[in-house]
Amino acid sequence: MEFVDYYKILGLDKNASDDDIKKAYRKLARKHHPDLNPNDREAHKKFQQINEANEVLSDPQKRKKYDQYGKDWQHADEFEKRKAQQYATGDGGRFSGDFGESDFSDFFESLFGGSGRRSRHRETKFRGQDLQAELHLRLQDVYTTHQQTLTVNGKQIRITIPAGVENGQKIKLKGHGGPGINGGPNGDLYITFLIAEDPKFRRSGDDVHTEVDLPLYTAVLGGDVIIDTLGGKIKLKVPPETQNGTKTRLKGKGFPVYKKEGSFGDLFITYRIRIPTGLSEKEKELFFQLSKFR
Repeated sequence: MEFVDYYKILGLDKNASDDDIKKAYRKLARKHHPDLNPNDREAHKKFQQINEANEVLSDPQKRKKYDQYGKDWQHADEFEKRKAQQYATGDGGRFSGDFGESDFSDFFESLFGGSGRRSRHRETKFRGQDLQAELHLRLQDVYTTHQQTLTVNGKQIRITIPAGVENGQKIKLKGHGGPGINGGPNGDLYITFLIAEDPKFRRSGDDVHTEVDLPLYTAVLGGDVIIDTLGGKIKLKVPPETQNGTKTRLKGKGFPVYKKEGSFGDLFITYRIRIPTGLSEKEKELFFQLSKFR
C-alpha cells in the first residue's frame, strides 16, 4: 500500500494540535466540497482525501497508531499481538530498535500471507451531493394530479405532481441526486414548483378569486350568466339590481386541497358591470327617457 501523508494533505506538520487539525479540515472541506465544485472530479477526489485525513488525525487513538506505524497503522493491533507472541517465545530480537518502512512491510507481508492478500485500506464512502431543480407550471397544471417526465443529469425521471401544490413548494426525490463516491449512497433531488400567475384566476391558499364582466341589463334586471372556473364552465344566477363590485362565493369551487382528495376551497367572484358602448340614437333616447324617472 502506498504511504499517504495525512499531515501533508491538511497542510500541517506532526506537531499540529487538535485545534490546528480541526481548523485546517474545515477550511479545506469548504473549499473542495462537491456542492461548490459540482463538475470538478479533482475537487471530489481532494475532498475525499481531506475527509480521510481528518478521520484519522482527529481521533487520538488512530493518530497515535498512524504516527507509529505509518501506512500499516490499521494493522497495529495485529502487529502488537504478534509481537507479544514473538517475545513470549523468546524470538523478540527482530523487534528491538527502530524499524524502517521495509521492516514493517516485510512483517505485515508475512503476517497476512503475502502482499496480495494483505488487507487494503478501506476507502471512505461519501454520500452523493443533493441536486436542485425547478419545475415551471401553470395554475391549471396543478389543479389536477398528473405525471410529468423530467430529465436530470441525462436520466429521465417520471414524477407524480399532486393536485394543490403551492408556488415555491419543494419535494424530495430520495436517491435521485448525484452519485455516491466509493459506493456511498446517492444524494437526493429537490424539486421546487414555480407556478406562473394566471391572467384570469388568483389563488389564495385553497381559495380562488376571479372577476366576471356583467352586462348592464343583467345587473339591473337579473338573469343567468355562464362563467369560467378552473373545473370548467358553470351557470350562475344573478339577482336583480346587482351592484358593481358585488362579491359572491361559490363553496367548493376553488382549488383542491393538497393531498386531501375530494376537498376544495371556495371560488370568490367579483362582478364588474360592463357599460354598453356604441349606442344607437334609439338606445340613447330610451336611456334619456329612463333617466327622467330618476
